[in-house]
Amino acid sequence: MASWYDHPQYFDMVFRDETAAEVRFFEQAFSRFGEGEICRLLEPGCGSGRLVAEMAAKGYDLTGVDLSQPMLDYLERRLRRRGLSAELRCEDMTTMQFDEAFDAAFCTFNTFRHLTDEQAALRHLRNVASLLRPGGLYILGLHLIPLDADPECTERWKAKHGGTTVHVTLKVIDFDRKKRREMLRVSVKAEKKSGNVERIRSEFPLRIYTPAQAKKLLTKVRDVFEIAGIYDFDYDIDEEREFDNDLTDALFVLKRL
Repeated sequence: MASWYDHPQYFDMVFRDETAAEVRFFEQAFSRFGEGEICRLLEPGCGSGRLVAEMAAKGYDLTGVDLSQPMLDYLERRLRRRGLSAELRCEDMTTMQFDEAFDAAFCTFNTFRHLTDEQAALRHLRNVASLLRPGGLYILGLHLIPLDADPECTERWKAKHGGTTVHVTLKVIDFDRKKRREMLRVSVKAEKKSGNVERIRSEFPLRIYTPAQAKKLLTKVRDVFEIAGIYDFDYDIDEEREFDNDLTDALFVLKRL
């Protein structure tokens, strides 16, 4: 079985339908909560770079950071095909260093939960804060786990592009509330136009956050960030959410103090 992260083209197909809504939300958030001109953007954990490419196409100055070189190689080819450019770095999202401050950053769809302990999560938040100018925004999206969540969760998606159909099954194979960690298995079946079939399976841990645990974490960085707005994965700028137990698909707009 090959690794999910070594096949960016399949990874990208699964999430690309969300891209337009996310990009629209970013620009609306910049307009509503930003201060001054917003040009220079950072995406920690950029993966296959669908958001980097779309924001670059809109004229922003993009930097993408990821630990997967295959993902970054795929993104570099994507940018080249579209006549776009961005700075790409293969490094840890808790220790990033740049000479020039960013106006905004974004990290959506659970990438943040790959930081599997509180120390790493806090290092990341403070690292991003150090890279933003005062008044800069950080848009952070992650799933929160309610107290009555079913640990036996299985989700399935199907996506098609360029003659390839991808079937994806995501299954929680271990769930430990005490250790605040769930182990996910992603199984991919790619049916190609040629008739060939490729199968991929990856297993990886994610940190668990209840709404209360997320609130406690963000309280620990309130010396560098304030919560400017709370939304969900509907990406509707006019529908703010409360930070309560009903918040499960959380999208935080954080503002650098």
